[in-house]
Amino acid sequence: MVRSLWSAASGMIAQQTNLDVISNNLANVNTTGYKTEVAGFRSLLYQTLQNQSTTASGDPKPTSAQVGLGVRNSSINSIFTQGSFQASSSNTDFAISGDGFFAVQVDEDTINYTRNGNFFLSTNDGGGLTLCTSDGYPVLNSMGRAITFNRNYVSSKLSISDDGQFFYPDANNNPQPLGIYIGLFQFQNPTGLNKEGGSYYSPTAASGEAINEARSTNVKKSTLAQGYLEASNVQVVDEMVNMIVAQRAYEMNSKAITTTDEMMQTANNLKR
Repeated sequence: MVRSLWSAASGMIAQQTNLDVISNNLANVNTTGYKTEVAGFRSLLYQTLQNQSTTASGDPKPTSAQVGLGVRNSSINSIFTQGSFQASSSNTDFAISGDGFFAVQVDEDTINYTRNGNFFLSTNDGGGLTLCTSDGYPVLNSMGRAITFNRNYVSSKLSISDDGQFFYPDANNNPQPLGIYIGLFQFQNPTGLNKEGGSYYSPTAASGEAINEARSTNVKKSTLAQGYLEASNVQVVDEMVNMIVAQRAYEMNSKAITTTDEMMQTANNLKR
């Protein structure tokens, strides 16, 4: 009977983690580029109650006699499905359609990746403009360098094509290509990316190295939409249902502990 105490306790701990994941999803329902997370579970060790594998007559038994020892969280996976596009009034806001990620230079030796295309143009040391995130991290182009424009450019006149190339109007107000492309990168296993906070991800051995879409012919190219942002892919209704299921599972495990305690109390009172 003590076994049931520990099994039910492991179930309560696992459901608490599940609720933490659901709460984080709901908290980020309006976070640009956020990807919903799902908690996975796996059973713990099984204890064999009967080692004999044959009957008294020597015939093999069709089933075994094993009892489980509870559950634990096995993983928390991000679901990288496409979020809906929301119109924005800024011409430096970009939404990705496809599997690509933007690359940002967090520090001299670190590059992180994000689906949040809420960018800004800030002045740099040379008096020009640098495309950066709200944290001030430079956005990288397809060559892996910061995207900069000279001081003669007016930020409101910059435009971008579906493939990520910047354009600027000439004297006749006809957009001319600048030869600068926003870098878009993919991963063989995006669920293996490490979450850094702030909607940033960093590559790991599980995700594989970043694949530059501009240099690879083996990936489907992503497209960009200027003046839009990719909303979170969290489905509030699904999360509310998952919350109810997690709550009921937590209550049932709690009930199992209470029942086990009552059964042990009954057995203990037999000597009276």
